[in-house]
Amino acid sequence: MPNTPTPLAFTHAAAISLGPEIRVNAISPGWIETGSLQKSAHRRAPHHRPIDRTQHAVGRVGAPEDIVAAVRFLAGDQAGFITGHNLIVDGGMTRTMIYAA
Repeated sequence: MPNTPTPLAFTHAAAISLGPEIRVNAISPGWIETGSLQKSAHRRAPHHRPIDRTQHAVGRVGAPEDIVAAVRFLAGDQAGFITGHNLIVDGGMTRTMIYAA
């Protein structure tokens, strides 16, 4: 298998190569409910079990708006000193480490 860089390695390398003019960051989303974005013929109300919410430290499954907020933050002036970073937007799921089937 060829030696291919990981997306995070690319983020780090691009941040160093393109800075200081350009900031480069990555977003690693967790479980994001995207059912509302499906074509209307395939759209249905999501059904989340209590354990699905418990897996997340924030007590809910993520929404597309959660990712939009992260993108807006990283693109804004408040993140002007952040580059080469991977922002994990997963509601704390990687910290709770409860993975129900």
